[in-house]
Amino acid sequence: MARAQEGLEHSAVAVTSGRYDLVVLDELNVAVWFGLLSIEQVLAFLDRRPAGVEIIITGRHAPPDVIARAGLVTEMRAVRHYYHEGVAARDGIER
Repeated sequence: MARAQEGLEHSAVAVTSGRYDLVVLDELNVAVWFGLLSIEQVLAFLDRRPAGVEIIITGRHAPPDVIARAGLVTEMRAVRHYYHEGVAARDGIER
């Protein structure tokens, strides 16, 4: 939980730094779903976004409040995944 909090704080610095037009928060929805971050923390993070900075949030189980705030929501469906072939995680990709 502490690492997730650190990641969100690091992301907030990036979003408000003026250095980036786009910030990707990969698997943030899953972090909320697992209880590593609260929806309140994520919404407060989104409130800090300056105009002109795009935020992409990925991951399954997107909270309804995040969906309601989004300008674009895409739902993906796995057709084939190497996990089902017995590959749990790959260095540099999932871990």
